[in-house]
Formats: sequence, structure tokens, C-alpha cells
Amino acid sequence: MARVVVLGAGVAGHTASAYLRKWLSKKHEVVVVAPNQYYQWIPSNIWIGVGRMSVDQVRFKLAPLYKRWGTVFKQARCISIHPEGNANHSGGFITIEYTDPERKGEMEEVPYDFLVNATGPKLNFEATEGLGPDKNSVSVCTYDHASHAWTKLQESLEKMKAGQKQKFLIGTGHALSTCQGAAFEYILNVEHEIRERGLSDMAEIKWISNEYELGDFGMGGAFIQKGGYVTSTKIFTESFFIERGIEWIKQAGVYKVEPNKVLYETLDGEYKEETFDFAMLIPSFAGHGLKAFDKNGEDITLKLFMPNNLMKVDADYSGKPYEDWTIGDWPSTYQSPEYANIFAPGIAFAPPHAISKPLKSKNGTPIFPTPPRTGMPSGVMGKIVAQNIYEWIKSGEPKLKHRASMGKMGAACIVSAGYGFFNGDSAAMTVSPIVPDWEKYPEWGRNINDTMGEPGLAGHWLKLFMHYLFLHKAKGYPFWYLLPE
Repeated sequence: MARVVVLGAGVAGHTASAYLRKWLSKKHEVVVVAPNQYYQWIPSNIWIGVGRMSVDQVRFKLAPLYKRWGTVFKQARCISIHPEGNANHSGGFITIEYTDPERKGEMEEVPYDFLVNATGPKLNFEATEGLGPDKNSVSVCTYDHASHAWTKLQESLEKMKAGQKQKFLIGTGHALSTCQGAAFEYILNVEHEIRERGLSDMAEIKWISNEYELGDFGMGGAFIQKGGYVTSTKIFTESFFIERGIEWIKQAGVYKVEPNKVLYETLDGEYKEETFDFAMLIPSFAGHGLKAFDKNGEDITLKLFMPNNLMKVDADYSGKPYEDWTIGDWPSTYQSPEYANIFAPGIAFAPPHAISKPLKSKNGTPIFPTPPRTGMPSGVMGKIVAQNIYEWIKSGEPKLKHRASMGKMGAACIVSAGYGFFNGDSAAMTVSPIVPDWEKYPEWGRNINDTMGEPGLAGHWLKLFMHYLFLHKAKGYPFWYLLPE
């Protein structure tokens, strides 16, 4: 019998555990350890944040589903990894602390034969002074954050109705934040809600980002086909803002958020500030602070993890200059180079380098987006990790023939630009590959035939359809496994 322990029940972790339980016979055990009792479809948190969906429309309880599947669910957080075992365990094990109210605070050691670290990101609000929903800004990174954002947004809407002008500042809240796409989606939806209420003349809406140019999105931007022409995501993004009267600040590293004021540094080395009445700013991401110990109890955390606590995998971490990197330096199996039975798909793995060019201000502060790994890429990674573990268990050999490098993988993204069955809007975009391959595609960096973008209502319908489609998949409804990642 083999036991596979999966840390996390987000896109990567839930996908991995679902396929493992489907493919492995019941004599093998699949254990999921996650601190939250719910699965959440994160892309739809945007719509919670503008009051178009309720919290319960984007989440469901994990325990009943895992019980039906025969998956062991432990509502807990992982504290430490012991890949070599110790005097009490001949093999690897993890230490967990229960967050389940019935066992809260209880500790347990959980042995494993294979470990999948799919913990996702720690929302590193504390990296920016004053940032976060318990301080001076709001967030849409979780369903409860998004619900809080909607409460605050309603307050601003009511003030505008009463004749009081409001200033909205939306974007990134740290010099190295990623997930510009989520902030871009939210600012477009906020603008849509204001416009639908006839309040545009009472609102000033401004974007703030660490991107060198708009449309960078942490992937160095892209050239896309639109209406038969090739254009850049810079022009694509700027056109959305110009059409909607949204101003922007770019090349900005936010370092402090005060009540109604953001302080930021520019690439030019200037220190500036921007006022606001409502601010939604994406934090930087980090690992969850897991520790690792060898069989003698010695700390080996830096053997498994980078200093930001994201896990090292089959990537090149040699520190070569950015200009010397190729797509071959990106991971494809997400296997730990130190312990073959540990994997880290999704946001839990440490990227070997930035996709956007790393830039520093004249003061030496790094200001650029870190690589995005959310959504579709995380699902694909979770599935190939599950495939490789399943075949390893079945054959007894670590063949690892299934691979999913971001230097070869394409991705599709539909950015909502306003909710409404007849008046909604979206920006639909595909890129292939995610990490540009300038050797194979010297003109555009990507396959221009597969990299395209189109705005319109049809994209909104598709995004809404995808909300229900992927929840159908996540809930394990009939033929879920036939749906794409």
C-alpha cells in the first residue's frame, strides 16, 4: 500500500488529489491536508468583490466530497516536513496542527510515501507596511477578503450617490507583487459597476502597478493577434483603460499604505504618494514558512526551499544572469532535486527567475512583477504530478514521463471587464508558451498563431460558463475528468 499526502486543496492540490483518488485502487491511501474547510474557485472572487456573486456561489465544503471519494481529509496546516524520517518513523512524515474546530491546536505526525506540496501562496501583506484588509486596503485574494471589499465598495458607492466624489486606487501593493491580471480584472469590474449606476462623474479611478509597461502581467507582456493585426498587450491594456477613463501609474513599488494614502518608489528613484478613498492592492506572495528537518533533527529548510520558502524543484537555480536564461531552465516535473518522492506544483514551487525583466530603481530597490503560476497552469501541473506518482506506484519505477514546463505550456485567460448577461464585457487572451521562447520564436517570443486577444460580450458569457464548468469539475460531478484543467 502507498500513501500519498497532498498539502493544500486549491487548484493544484485539489486537482492532484482528485486524479490520484480516481486512478489509484482503494488499497492505496490519498490524504489531503488543508487549513480551510472549503474549496474556493478563486477566479470568481472578483465578482464577490463587486456584489455580483455571493460567497457560497464560489465555494463548497471539502469533507463531504472527500468522504464520497474515499479521500482522507485533515483540516490542518502543515508545520514541518521530515523527508528522512526519525527514530519513530522509518520513512518521511509531516507534522500538522489541526485547524478543525473540534481538534483545534492538536498536533499529529502523518507518514507518507509521496508528498505533494501544493500549499499555494502565503499572502504576504506584512511585507508592505499598512497593507491588507485588517489595515488600510482591501483584497480579493480570498472569498472573505472579497466579501469585505464589496462592503467597503458599497460605502464608496453610497457616498457618490450622496454627492461625495471618491477616488479608487487598484493594482499591486508591493514592488515584487504578481497577479496583475486579478487587479486588472477588478478595476474593470469596479469601473463597470460605477458606470452602470450613472456615477462615473463622481469617481476618479486609477491603476498602480510595478509593471514596466501596462500589460506586462508578470510574463514580460506579449504580442497578440487582435482583429487580424498583431499588437502588444501594452496597447491592448491601455485601450481598455483609455476607453473607460482609467488613469495609471506604472513602474511603482508600493512600500507603505497609510489611511487614504499610498507611498511608493519609482524606477527613477523618486518617492511619491497617491491618495485614495478606496484601495484594492494585491500583496506579494511567499511560501508558508514550512520547516524541514533531517533524521537527526537538524534544520534542512534551505535544502528544500528557497529563502522565500517556495520549494525547489527540477529547475536551474544557479543564478545565471537573466539574459542567459532559456526555457530549459524552467521545471517540468516539479520534483524535488533532493528527495525524489516530494513534488511541488502550482504556486508552491520556486520559479528559477523572473519572466519580466528584473529591474531596480536608482536606489537599488527591485521593482518588477514576479512570475504568475495561477489558474490553468496550476491545474495542469497538479494533474501531471498525479499522473507521474500514479505510474510510479503502479510500475514501481519513477519514469516521470509526463511533463508540463511553462516554457512549453500555453494558457488561456478570460478577464471579466464587467458582469452582465447582456451588457457584460471581457478581455479574452491566450498565450503559448507562457514563458517566451525567443530561440524558437525570435520575432514574437511566442507562437503568434496561438497568442491572441479579443474583447467582447461573448468572452463574458464564456467566463461565466467556465465558473460553473470548473465548479462542476471540482465537485467531482459526473464525467468531471473529461473537462480540461
